Amino acid sequence: MTDKKTTTKSTPFFEKQNTKLMILGGLFMIAGVYLMSGGKSTDPAFFNEKEVYSFTRITIAPILIVLGLIIEVVAIFKKSKS
Repeated sequence: MTDKKTTTKSTPFFEKQNTKLMILGGLFMIAGVYLMSGGKSTDPAFFNEKEVYSFTRITIAPILIVLGLIIEVVAIFKKSKS
């Protein structure tokens, strides 16, 4: 009986560049959700249409969220050069 220990080199599941892209995609999505949040009125009897349906909430925030999701997909499927 010999007690030989074999060492195997474990490779990370994602490369460093993939991880950076995933963090960037997450930041895009967080920024989109932050821009979409809010719209609470101080007076419940008054509805401020300009605040709720602003260009930022209706257009920019969803675009940021979709861009973040696209960056996440690219980061997951991006292959390393080696």
